[in-house]
Amino acid sequence: MSYLLGVDIGTSGTKSVLFHENGTQTASATAEYPLYQPRPGWAEQEPEDWWRAAAESIAAVLAKSGIDAGEIACVGLTGQMHSLVCLDGGGNVLRRAILWCDQRTAEAAVELTETVGCERLVEITANPAMTGFTAAKLPWGRKSEPQVYEKTRKILLPKDYIRLRLTGEYATEVSDASGMQLLDVAGRCWSDPLLKSLGFDRALLPEVYESICVTGRVTSAAAKLTGLKAGTPVVGGAGDQAAGGIGNGIVRSGTVSATLGTSGVVFAHTDRMLLDKKGRVHTLCHAVPGCWHVMGVTQAAGLSLKWFREQFCGEEEAVAGRLGEDVYVLLDREAAEVPAGCDGLFYLPYLMGERTPHLDPYARGVFFGLSARHTRAEVLRAVMEGVGYSMKDCLEIIGQMGVPVREVRASGGGGRSILWRQMLADMFGKKVTTTNASEGPALGAAILAGTAAGLYGSVA
Repeated sequence: MSYLLGVDIGTSGTKSVLFHENGTQTASATAEYPLYQPRPGWAEQEPEDWWRAAAESIAAVLAKSGIDAGEIACVGLTGQMHSLVCLDGGGNVLRRAILWCDQRTAEAAVELTETVGCERLVEITANPAMTGFTAAKLPWGRKSEPQVYEKTRKILLPKDYIRLRLTGEYATEVSDASGMQLLDVAGRCWSDPLLKSLGFDRALLPEVYESICVTGRVTSAAAKLTGLKAGTPVVGGAGDQAAGGIGNGIVRSGTVSATLGTSGVVFAHTDRMLLDKKGRVHTLCHAVPGCWHVMGVTQAAGLSLKWFREQFCGEEEAVAGRLGEDVYVLLDREAAEVPAGCDGLFYLPYLMGERTPHLDPYARGVFFGLSARHTRAEVLRAVMEGVGYSMKDCLEIIGQMGVPVREVRASGGGGRSILWRQMLADMFGKKVTTTNASEGPALGAAILAGTAAGLYGSVA
């Protein structure tokens, strides 16, 4: 009997989930941490918070499950994509990580395009320059924080920083690396011509592997902090979207996932590399070896509802606390009382700029059609509908690229809402289902770990 551990370094917290080799979830634990927004449009976190949360949640899972750590065959890592961790020569963090939703790099993205050329950039990286992607953060740092840039010897993504702390190895894998916009996405390797044209040293980057490759083993120091057994293999893993795709079974054409997390993502598998020349959706390497995926992103999906809850729902928070209920269940009931269309009130969910279908870091959220007859309930439902329409934009573009869409699988925190799922089904005109696995990214990371350990013949 073997177990697999999936560790998901999210934006709001890190979740560690233990699975039996048959896919049954055995135990789960989450540790949260803050997000810092020192200026409008900026978003940062402390990598040390990620590591503390990873160590705490892993230890908690082992304690809950009661299994011997030696029964864990392999560890899989996943997490938020694109975020930049800058390290000095000793592996020490030089500044807070600049996150995926950070929009400070608008000018740097333009500079990136002008330096490389838009067509050439898309040819190599499969995407136009993105403010949220890692590559644009580097020229911003070179210009705005030269004292940090000059000391930087390695850059890592969030899950790969946890890998470093677990194993001592500097490594990444193709799905997360292709979101850095420094990878030759067709060739699944770092692009030396691109690095040269941008003036970035190849030594800044970790080694890049396929997602099912073992990239290191748990050190004795990490074992003491986490409870894992020293020597336990750690697999490449995947960015959260690719891992979530695997956890939702998006490993063949025809089935698409719609994830209502902090961001909203419509994700589709493809056996060949497909491009949207307008750059409205992303093409990245899938964690399934030799495959790719396309995805449309709504920057503020669940984030829009979370913002509404925090600003306007103090009474519901108090009632939920007294009843021992999830506050979002109460909000669902309130929104369900409002007829579809919210009596002409519409919401554009661009609180953090936008990617799909408008690649615009300056886009902002809007309520329009507001009248004196509208109540807070209509505003609440308009938030949910606005996110749904934005995800419909994503699905339509993916369909226009020739990707078949026969079924949509909903996941993420928002995907637990029956009301929100029904909205998506109505808007998409497609059957929307859920799976019996609630932890998509962590399960995907565990499946990659199980494949590396030889428990499964392939990811599919």
